[in-house]
Amino acid sequence: MILKDIWMDVKAVQERDPAARSALEVLLLYQGVHALIWHRFAHWFYKHHMFFIARLISQIARFFTLIEIHPGAQLGHGILIDHGCGVVIGETTVVGDNCTIYQGVTLGGVGLNKGKRHPTLGNNVTVGCGAKILGAFEVGDNCQIAANAVLLKPLDNDTTAVGIPAQPVKVAGVPIENRKKAVTMEHYERMEKRVRELEAELERLKAEMADSSGED
Repeated sequence: MILKDIWMDVKAVQERDPAARSALEVLLLYQGVHALIWHRFAHWFYKHHMFFIARLISQIARFFTLIEIHPGAQLGHGILIDHGCGVVIGETTVVGDNCTIYQGVTLGGVGLNKGKRHPTLGNNVTVGCGAKILGAFEVGDNCQIAANAVLLKPLDNDTTAVGIPAQPVKVAGVPIENRKKAVTMEHYERMEKRVRELEAELERLKAEMADSSGED
């Protein structure tokens, strides 16, 4: 089973990385594949409650590949970790089949409690360079997370999210219209200035009306 998973990871790189020339090259020279191979064995030991050996293997893999995958993480088939330097995948993370993860990605947690605290990615999810997905929530199938985005909430299937914090901008390739604009400090200061101007104008009108009443 592990050998089959490794072969599917190799084929995934061949299919989705234009720079890949042969299966042998991918198997011998791609650190993303190496990290996945190490993880497949570490995860086997983890499932059989040999936690020390599992963690030892993951640390050796981290040393050689600069990719940190906790042995408890559940990874699907056909995963492409492209370049991969700086990728961190937490203990309770679940990654579906045929996902693509670029360098600098963090699939992390936000709490200190035990239990599920890392994200669950569906199938065919693409996570751009430097993106952070933090928390115990689900990202649907066929989603795309833009480079350097910080995703803190669930996404439905076929959604593209960008920004900090990440917000949906497309669903099934169609832009989301009438998106709510975030109120920045600049917007707030302009609104506050306008309110003061309106208050001053109101006081002036009240004074004029009072003067007019007195003259009558």
